[in-house]
Amino acid sequence: MGIDVVIAGAGPTGLTLAHELALAGVRTVVVEPLTERVEQTKGGTIQPRTAELLEQRGLLDAMQDRAHEREPVGGHFATLPVPLDYSSWPTRHPFPLSIRQDLVEEVLEQAALARGAELRRGQPVTGVTQDADGVTVTIGDDALPARYLVACDGAHSPVRKLLGLPFPGRPGTFQAVLAEIRLASASALVPRRAGHISALTRHAGGYWSMLVPVGGDRYRFTFGRDDQSSAQGPVTDDEITDALTAVYGRDTELASVLTASRWSDATRQLERYRHGRILFAGDAAHIHPPLGGQGLNLGVQDAVNLGWKLAATVHGWAPDDLLDTYQEERHPAAARVLHHTSAQRVLAVPNPSDDVAALRDVFTDLLRLPDTNHYLAGMMSGLDAAGRVPDADLRTGDGRTRLSALLRSGRGLLLDLTGGHPLPPGWSDRVDRVRAEPDHQLTQPALLIRPDGRCCWTPDGGPLDAALTRWFGAPADDQHGSASGNAV
Repeated sequence: MGIDVVIAGAGPTGLTLAHELALAGVRTVVVEPLTERVEQTKGGTIQPRTAELLEQRGLLDAMQDRAHEREPVGGHFATLPVPLDYSSWPTRHPFPLSIRQDLVEEVLEQAALARGAELRRGQPVTGVTQDADGVTVTIGDDALPARYLVACDGAHSPVRKLLGLPFPGRPGTFQAVLAEIRLASASALVPRRAGHISALTRHAGGYWSMLVPVGGDRYRFTFGRDDQSSAQGPVTDDEITDALTAVYGRDTELASVLTASRWSDATRQLERYRHGRILFAGDAAHIHPPLGGQGLNLGVQDAVNLGWKLAATVHGWAPDDLLDTYQEERHPAAARVLHHTSAQRVLAVPNPSDDVAALRDVFTDLLRLPDTNHYLAGMMSGLDAAGRVPDADLRTGDGRTRLSALLRSGRGLLLDLTGGHPLPPGWSDRVDRVRAEPDHQLTQPALLIRPDGRCCWTPDGGPLDAALTRWFGAPADDQHGSASGNAV
């Protein structure tokens, strides 16, 4: 059997996409240059909206089991000392989840492989060609023909470079270090428990830093110099020791360095996420300063948005422009993150001028206003996403359930809350109908929900047939009626 989709990159974005495609029955191969996962925190924050999407696929429990302890406190904007109140939005996940990125990848990899995806490690992409019928991905001396290629291969995307695509934006103005370390001893200045970022950041001895406990003697250590100078080449143990001593005192001693890398505050975004049969997602499509814990979440949300649309295209029932809605929906979402992380970068500068210090004071006061906090909480958590439907409690003919459980299949869902909205003939092969009685969170008599959890129709939005055709293609001719789903 031929390959439908090759995914370049086995990070959170690529593995989420692999799971989505495999769930939909798409023959998927993930190629990854690394021979094994790197144990690192890196993108170690799962925001509430991402948690909701993972729960819709039954993946969240395994991640919660692997998460490290964190104080029950909301997120932040620009490291300012006022927590964002995510509970002001209807959600079952009012706090970020803190988990090492490699453990996120472990859960996603196991789930994708269980669904039938294939992962080939030690396989760097060295060439790409395409024509009207497909893509050929060169891996060393081998060639993988496929119908589509999705580049989820990171900020330095080899696929993007092989295609010669510009990556416009702003270059970095400084370099900093992200290291995964173990401590032999810790002074009283070292935080004992992860919590709000304002309690984890310090500025001393010519350095700014953030030290986050991630379990046992293990810490995520981010630091840079006030003068914005940076060493070149690999990060050394001495470089990390000097920063630890300057900020946390000589009683804080380094035991070992697990991983270490340099990063910058560069901000860039591809103009187009689709180039023929090649698409881009995650850091391969957009990069931004790591403020507010957005990066991993943005990539996972890209993958959930793209997965069902690409699967529908492969299976042949997608409307002609369905795949183009990936660009229409996800490019503005990333542009918004690039915009607000740029604003945060100004407010979070470690050694602010008097003007910036005054701006921080004013903004801190604004964050204490409920309306301001609510707005920024929705933006940073993703809970203000267009078409988002709360994970409501429901009662069906089979008993009590939740909306998230009805989306596990990765199919569309017509949720009929009054019994007056049958599914028209021709769509039951890709849309389920469930008759249910809701809790107070859902007030519409019916909702048509896409596989990515986004509502795309309510009865006041025009004919149901039109919405079904728009998002799920033309009805199949060989289907007669549809009583699919449960009935109360």
